[in-house]
Amino acid sequence: MIKQYETVFIATPVLSEAQMKEAVAKYTGFIKDNGGEIVYEEDWGLRQLAYPIQKRTSGFYYLIEFKADTQLIADLETQYRRDERIIRFLTFAMDKHAVAYAEKRRANKQAK
Repeated sequence: MIKQYETVFIATPVLSEAQMKEAVAKYTGFIKDNGGEIVYEEDWGLRQLAYPIQKRTSGFYYLIEFKADTQLIADLETQYRRDERIIRFLTFAMDKHAVAYAEKRRANKQAK
């Protein structure tokens, strides 16, 4: 069953910009290679964490919004767990209200 999802991951802050882009390309490529469709991507950059994770106080945040089959999520999260560059991640299925909110947020961002 195809649903729309949003995933945010936090990468370790010691990565260079090229390494971060390579990590993003890996996950967007993984989604596309497994039948998913990228709807939106947003780089939130280096941010302070609310609490230390693995003795780190900051991390690179990245958001990917995509449409995919439900089976892809388990495989994607397995890839996150295996990658030592990723210190946290969260993926959730978007209902119609979340999809509408995301579209409105994107429209506001483009208007600015």
